[in-house]
Amino acid sequence: MDTPTRTDPPYVPIRATRWPVRKTPRWAWLVGAVLLIAAVLVGLAHKPTHSQLTGDFQGFMTDMRAGTESCAGGVSESMTALHGIGTGAGAVSRAQDTVQIAHTGAANCEPANSQPIDDLSQYQVSESLAGFHLDTVVNDLVFWCSPYAVRVQDDVANVAAATQPAARQQAEAALSRDTAVLNAERAKINKILLHAIQATGGTVKLLPLPG
Repeated sequence: MDTPTRTDPPYVPIRATRWPVRKTPRWAWLVGAVLLIAAVLVGLAHKPTHSQLTGDFQGFMTDMRAGTESCAGGVSESMTALHGIGTGAGAVSRAQDTVQIAHTGAANCEPANSQPIDDLSQYQVSESLAGFHLDTVVNDLVFWCSPYAVRVQDDVANVAAATQPAARQQAEAALSRDTAVLNAERAKINKILLHAIQATGGTVKLLPLPG
């Protein structure tokens, strides 16, 4: 009996080695190196000069002074009015005036009532000054105004309005405590600003932040 002819496809052995991996062409490495060098050169070209840093920092301080001037002025006026109440004739009237001055000053330290402080809360520090951590200064200045300066002036109003020794003592204790917090915030701000002033070699004065 004849054996039937097989029609199976021919046997092909399975490839035992990996497919060859294409090497990165030399020209691609060269292009990458050129781009890296270009990026470094661009960075060096945009590095600000010392005079540019000084000018940018002076502009920053001008903006910060404009943003806090009204609030800081209100704190000074409130403190001055409180110390001027005294005793004797006219003391009651001066106390009433102090309450009004303090309430007005506190309102002017609220971002919702003050366009300069609201602008300050959205302020963007120039890239040339990024190494001086001035974004922290901006943030701390906003907090210096509100809630810290607001609390101090509310305390001033409470002290001036107090007619009983116990109420006045309580209000004075709150004023002392909140003034210490206000001054601590100012110290944080001044530490950063002094470093920037020394680094830029400018003659800019610190912000007039009372307390």
